[in-house]
Amino acid sequence: MVFRNLTISYKIIKSLKNPSLGLQIRSISSLKVVWKKDTRLDEAIEQDKRYKLCARVVKEVLNEPGQVISLRYLEKRRERLRLTSKAKSFVEMNPSLFEIYYDRIKPKSDLVQFIRPTPRLRAFLDEEQRIYAENEPLIVSKLCKLLMMAKDKVISADKLVHVKRDFGFPNDFLMKLVQKYPNYFRLTGLPEEGKSFLELVSWNPDFAKSKIEQRAEDEALKTGVRVRPNFNAKLPSGFFLRKEMREWTRDWLEQDYISPYEDVSHLDQASKEMEKRTVAVVHELLSLSLLKRVPVPTLGKFCDEFRFSNAFSSVFTRHSGIFYLSLKGGIKTAVLREAYKDDELVDRDPLLAIKDKFLSLLEEGWQERKDRLKQQREQVQKDRELMLATKSNEPKERLCD
Repeated sequence: MVFRNLTISYKIIKSLKNPSLGLQIRSISSLKVVWKKDTRLDEAIEQDKRYKLCARVVKEVLNEPGQVISLRYLEKRRERLRLTSKAKSFVEMNPSLFEIYYDRIKPKSDLVQFIRPTPRLRAFLDEEQRIYAENEPLIVSKLCKLLMMAKDKVISADKLVHVKRDFGFPNDFLMKLVQKYPNYFRLTGLPEEGKSFLELVSWNPDFAKSKIEQRAEDEALKTGVRVRPNFNAKLPSGFFLRKEMREWTRDWLEQDYISPYEDVSHLDQASKEMEKRTVAVVHELLSLSLLKRVPVPTLGKFCDEFRFSNAFSSVFTRHSGIFYLSLKGGIKTAVLREAYKDDELVDRDPLLAIKDKFLSLLEEGWQERKDRLKQQREQVQKDRELMLATKSNEPKERLCD
């Protein structure tokens, strides 16, 4: 079932809104949508578990003085890092990331095992910086867009640092971009006390165009027909809406699209227009994110900045043709449906090149370990066969003549 740029006849819309016909649209609070699991989108999230674990450990080591750490100290952080195996086993299973060497914690202490980044990981880190530099205009536009959607065009710097991985920002994005682009950004407050804010200095109209508006413009150029901006809502196979919810959805899609970059200070928080705007903002946030999905608690940190109501998370199930709410891993994650085909991300961010190269580095190490273990097993088998052959060739002792 696809709801896309739906047009409802005037008579149907009138009958839905006319109380005298006894077919009033029910209030949105009374409309219930049953959550349905989407196995394919859950698989997309599941596939990233090993990658995220390795990225966490790499970050932990790189944040250490000298970018080295003793295995004993890393072992103590297993629970926080959510390591399912011993620290040494993790290092051995990922030979492309770290190498083990011996050193002293104190000048006269015994030698203990330390780990440090491999030359291959160092090369990847250099490549990561190159990709960030190459895509700096994209990063600047993303950051401007976040501020342009925010109330008063300002966001807590701490919150932005918290979501840097979700949007593909480098570690030093705040200091580097603020200094380099004073025409766009201003950092105020007290960063050392965790009370700093990033402000938008100037409005760039080129950035004030949402993914949906851009898509409508592209279609109009391609077809020569003016296309009205609207959400691409597609329900997954086997998912059905009740009649009253289908009617409400059609009517809701017929309402004018409200750009997330418009000033909506005049709108009532409980109005249907605000509902449209909230969905537009969430759609734009997910479109700007690296993987087109963001944990709901992360989005919830920005309720004040983006004028979300306390019940904003209900839009993910109410508009289940636009979003999917995954419960994988015990964390609610909002996923943009149109960005995926089954479990594959089709709307790929250029900054995903960093992830691709990191995965290639991991897979290279995993294959090396697999080949080494295979060689060891083959050698053990050869040794066993040689031993049996040697035994069979030994002269048998005669017990008696």
